[in-house]
Amino acid sequence: MTDLLFQDESYLKEFEATITEMIEGGAVLDRSAFYIGGGGQPCDTGVLIHDGHEHIVTKVGRQEGKIVHQIPDLASSSLASGQLVTGKIDWDQRLLLMRTHTALHILCGVVWRDYGAKVTGGDMRPGEARMDFELEQMTAQFAEEIEEKINTEVAIARDVLVSKISREEADRTPDLIRTKINLLPSDIREVRTIDIQGLDIQADGGTHVANTQEVGTIKVVGRESKGRINKRLRIALTDV
Repeated sequence: MTDLLFQDESYLKEFEATITEMIEGGAVLDRSAFYIGGGGQPCDTGVLIHDGHEHIVTKVGRQEGKIVHQIPDLASSSLASGQLVTGKIDWDQRLLLMRTHTALHILCGVVWRDYGAKVTGGDMRPGEARMDFELEQMTAQFAEEIEEKINTEVAIARDVLVSKISREEADRTPDLIRTKINLLPSDIREVRTIDIQGLDIQADGGTHVANTQEVGTIKVVGRESKGRINKRLRIALTDV
């Protein structure tokens, strides 16, 4: 089983690991800082380095229950089980995704706190994202108010803390799940939480910045109706 280093340290850019298995298309490591993707956040990319040679990692994800680092040039490489490698993630992309993900949590926290609306969907790319809410109306004025409120939360400089709690405790705290449908797998016994102190706490497996101020200015760039009680807001970071 791969030790997922990003769960405890989002700012880890480089790490050493041992290849435990080579499978079709990629390598399985004993530990990895590469985010594997999920919750709307794309996986990390980067390189694995062995004996001075860099091998590009184009995708990381689960395959038959294993975390596989996909390497296009694997067939022509000398990578093998048991080797020690250095992993380096594409830090510019990771940091931008961290800022974007935290921006979405700020948005979700404000909408939940002030309007009591649950999330019906979401997605992100580096520097831009969208989130859907269980709302009957979403006017231009509403979007302007949201933009002002979320940037106020950025300026307050709230710390963003990562914790882990038992599944039993999570089940006793229904507000941890903000999606309309609970997407938390039933076999998970420990739940990772992201706490934007004083604003929002949610179950979440992704990577985040340590303080809201690191997000930068957020712009609401679009609003759409996706159904009678399903409205979408699109946001973007202005300095990308």
